[in-house]
Amino acid sequence: MNETSAELMMLVWSVILTFVLILVPATQSVLTNGLKVMAGPRDQIPEPSVTNKRLRRLAANMIENMVLFVPLVLAASVAGVSNHWTVLGCQLFLGGRIVHALVYAAGVPWVRPVFWAVAVTGMGMIAWQLL
Repeated sequence: MNETSAELMMLVWSVILTFVLILVPATQSVLTNGLKVMAGPRDQIPEPSVTNKRLRRLAANMIENMVLFVPLVLAASVAGVSNHWTVLGCQLFLGGRIVHALVYAAGVPWVRPVFWAVAVTGMGMIAWQLL
């Protein structure tokens, strides 16, 4: 049995984080509006709360970042590129996205872009190793 690389493990954890970030506002919507309303066509649901809107933006932002992160990690894996820079890049991405999610969900101003930049820097490090 082959051991999963550190980069692929961090990709798996990033997918799990993405799922949680999608699940949180969806669960909040069910708790607010009821299962019957949310299981239907949702044509006439009430306006989401400010917090729910923020959590939806957070999930969308994570998905946007995963569109870039996933192919970088998979390309590195297929190309056999795995070194301390690719591992550090994945660690920065995942760690940055976790803190970004917490700060974004809490609505803390000015700090969120710093952790977005940490995650983007991590992706850049992986990309640099592929060039």
